Amino acid sequence: MNETGPKIKTRFPPSPTGALHLGGARTALFNWLFARHHGGSFVFRLEDTDRQRSKDEYAGSIIAAMRWLGLDYDEGPYYQSQRFDRYRQAVDCLLDSGRAYWCHCSPQDLERQRAQAHAAGQKPRYNGACRERNLGPAPGAVARLKTSPEGTTGFADLVKGDITFANNELDDLIILRSDNSPTYHLAVVVDDIDMGITHVIRGDDHISNTPRQILIYQALGAKTPLFAHVPMILGPDKGKLSKRHGATAVIDYEEEGYLPQAILNMLARLGWSHGDQEIFSLDELINLFDLKAVGSSPSVFDHDRLLNLNHHYIQRSDPADLVPILLPFLARAGVNNPDRAILLKCLPHIMPRGRTLKELAHWAEPYLLDQPRPEAGVKEKFLTPAHKPLLQQLLEVIEANQADPEPALKRLSQETGLKPGNLLPILRAALTGRNSSPGIYQVMDILGMEKTLARIRLALAEID
Repeated sequence: MNETGPKIKTRFPPSPTGALHLGGARTALFNWLFARHHGGSFVFRLEDTDRQRSKDEYAGSIIAAMRWLGLDYDEGPYYQSQRFDRYRQAVDCLLDSGRAYWCHCSPQDLERQRAQAHAAGQKPRYNGACRERNLGPAPGAVARLKTSPEGTTGFADLVKGDITFANNELDDLIILRSDNSPTYHLAVVVDDIDMGITHVIRGDDHISNTPRQILIYQALGAKTPLFAHVPMILGPDKGKLSKRHGATAVIDYEEEGYLPQAILNMLARLGWSHGDQEIFSLDELINLFDLKAVGSSPSVFDHDRLLNLNHHYIQRSDPADLVPILLPFLARAGVNNPDRAILLKCLPHIMPRGRTLKELAHWAEPYLLDQPRPEAGVKEKFLTPAHKPLLQQLLEVIEANQADPEPALKRLSQETGLKPGNLLPILRAALTGRNSSPGIYQVMDILGMEKTLARIRLALAEID
């Protein structure tokens, strides 16, 4: 735990221009775990300065995803769109101190500068044409940070190690656009200063942003936080994780029936490790998480691994806890207002079969309907006129031995010369409409004898 120094404070600042994806969720988790491990604070804010692409529904979905994952925050959500006056105050401070200046270069001027640099074999960058002109605000003008072209800007990354950039690679970046809106670099630095952020943990696609932001911290006379850039997540083909690899939005996994515990466990293991341990409780993650154990190489997302993790957590769940979260999946399958007692009774028998809540709902469905819906091919294979006499015998034997039908059914197998593997699938088809199910005696126990007999009679009546 953090014994000395300022209280550790991390943040997660997504842009509400889309749903929360796995990469963002892992960033949120690492920040959350680091803060919780050190007894610090976790801040949540929404970087919604891009008003054209930012949508309220995306903000709502990100908040919902965070809630579903259980990543609670100590402060927020803050919205950058509500802090424009503060950003303008920071820009004015930089202008007044001479650390920033007004630039009147038009888009055409900038294009000519880029073309000239390209022709000279140089990196396209702003040439500082307005830097020493002492210009004031004007329509179309932007404010730029005055950056020294000499020396270097570097930082000790907590994951990647020492990183240094030559200042002549960093031009005088815009901090206030011509429409008086702040740029990302200015807003994020002001937010982190005002919110007291001590550690910035984010994806390594932000590494090139870091020296620019360090220069803004320095220009504002503020202490620079510590940075940790975690590697990206790759798909199985080692390409950047995308929709072609399957679902990437957290909400998609929720809708597919994954448990948040499985998602968190999987995300934690994408780039972080603790020996050979694969499965962690949330308390273990909080106690063990350390940035020193975060690797510097990209991690590969393995969907089968996630599926196995989810199966693990389902099997170790209390059936009573699964009942309420299964209801939406059952509703999608056409099972509304199910008998919860029967659902609770069948769960221990089907939990080994269901790797997701969606699959669990599929396995639970036959026990919760008034009559089973036969899967494709089941009637044609097991409930034909040729099977009717045998199904009638099954009905009579079970009806006569309701207290314990198993010995009687074994005798029927011997008398007919049919192995249980030939006899019981007919009964399973009548009771569940499925090719497979838990053991047939478990099925009858779940349904109860009254429903068991009623389903066999119904199946007999429906055989032509």
